[in-house]
Amino acid sequence: MTDEPITEADLQAYADGRLPEGRHKGVEAWLATRPDESERIAAYRRLAHEVRLAYETMLSEPVPPRLTHAASRRRQWRRAAAVAGWIALGMAIGAPAGWHVRPERTLTQAVPDTAVFARRAAVAHATYSPEVRHPVEVGADDEQHLVNWLSKRLGVKVRAPKLDDAGMSLVGGRLLPGENGPVAQFMYQSQNGRRLTLYVRTEASRNRETAFRYARENNVGVFYWIDREVGYALASADLSREELLRLANLVYKQLES
Repeated sequence: MTDEPITEADLQAYADGRLPEGRHKGVEAWLATRPDESERIAAYRRLAHEVRLAYETMLSEPVPPRLTHAASRRRQWRRAAAVAGWIALGMAIGAPAGWHVRPERTLTQAVPDTAVFARRAAVAHATYSPEVRHPVEVGADDEQHLVNWLSKRLGVKVRAPKLDDAGMSLVGGRLLPGENGPVAQFMYQSQNGRRLTLYVRTEASRNRETAFRYARENNVGVFYWIDREVGYALASADLSREELLRLANLVYKQLES
């Protein structure tokens, strides 16, 4: 074992199965003493495994003849094959098996990876919402610091919507790793202990707006949407679809104002 500190990069490489062999024991020992982190990384590994299982057949399909012909004609077969592979991967990830997704509002076109975005929000909710002692990194009593910190890390101004009138009070929030950079998570709770999380990430390209979409991962329901450079996903295992939609509309209106 080494005394070298365990970094987030080590944890993500471990989750992806890409950690150098010499670091495995150190990371596993570190996780063994930190149940919360161990469950978070386990959730990421389950997510990656599910996506691979769902789409390994599609990703192994040969490049379509028309793309092969175009690549040969331009003497860029390697580049074309890579592009085709990324297109296939984007199509696969954009529609994971077992998800029930349909538009709830008539807005503009969704970006290809929104379904994976929703799944990550569901995994994050399932990982942290059961926590009693450490559900958040920064509590609601230091809300301004929380918002400023997350805004700085994401590179965009983020806000914690006020949901008290709907019976949900802010517990606090935390910073999470995302597929393209840092992600923010705000957690809310009702008086009887039901929890709700708002998952916020920045987008690679600006989108004017997308439809509200609904997905369900095991017992976690998620309403999600993209607004310009920011994506939002509202998740709960305790609320009905109707309750979640009502809160999603409330969050949307506040963030637009």
